[in-house]
Amino acid sequence: MRLPGPDYPAPAKLNLFLHVVGRRADGYHLLQSVFVPIDRCDAIRIRVRADGAIARVNDVPGVPSEQDLAVRAARALKELTGTPMGAEIEVEKRIPMGAGLGGGSSDAATVLMALDRLWATNLGDEALRGVGATLGADVPFFIVGRPAWVEGIGERITPIEVPHRWYVVLVPPVEVPTAAIFAAPELTRDTEALKMEDFSAQPRGRFHNDLEAVVTRRHPVVREHLEWLHDRGDARMTGSGSCVFAAFDSEAEARRVLGERPAGMEGFVAQGLTHHPLRAGA
Repeated sequence: MRLPGPDYPAPAKLNLFLHVVGRRADGYHLLQSVFVPIDRCDAIRIRVRADGAIARVNDVPGVPSEQDLAVRAARALKELTGTPMGAEIEVEKRIPMGAGLGGGSSDAATVLMALDRLWATNLGDEALRGVGATLGADVPFFIVGRPAWVEGIGERITPIEVPHRWYVVLVPPVEVPTAAIFAAPELTRDTEALKMEDFSAQPRGRFHNDLEAVVTRRHPVVREHLEWLHDRGDARMTGSGSCVFAAFDSEAEARRVLGERPAGMEGFVAQGLTHHPLRAGA
């Protein structure tokens, strides 16, 4: 079923680096990262209902409706605001799942922003970020919707300027379970905490993805993709994988590299975004 009306974009993100700098007593990991939204987007369609019901109207393989962050976001917003309105939600997945690109969290953020307008609840970004934080650590970033230095468990978000780049993103044929990677006994959890100014001054060398070694050891196909791309650029893994990426100065250069990939290796080219596509001036 395709709902009428506009597509509300939900952009993917890349982690330009990801350091695990500690672990809280409750088990949550303390992180440092730079998140950059990219123009690879899921499409969300919404039809407002007057009867208060909230339902996803299409199937998403591997994601039952009750577990879908998009549905949970709508229900959380309804509970907080007490609105009598409901919604039918369609989620068209264009972002690979289990890939470290944040698709589910982005879907939730887009639903929150869109319904805040459609239901006229008018909470504003700060309150929406609070709702988003109850759904997942990455959701508040997508509500901010611009490149950001992210710390803590994902709740400390500081916008940051990064050069405009084009990215080759390779998609290994495996979904990586985030919880298992963070629970791995071999994961390093004591990387030196750095400052945002360190990244701006020296974005290479000291910055990496602490989860990469664990993932590539457990999933050799991720290592194969990473090694192929590393021969052509400063490649690294995003999030907890499985996707790997490298940045290039031009679209032409990125498309040339992507065009050289071996048969059977999947990927795409995307550009970094300065604002969420739903924002004015995006």
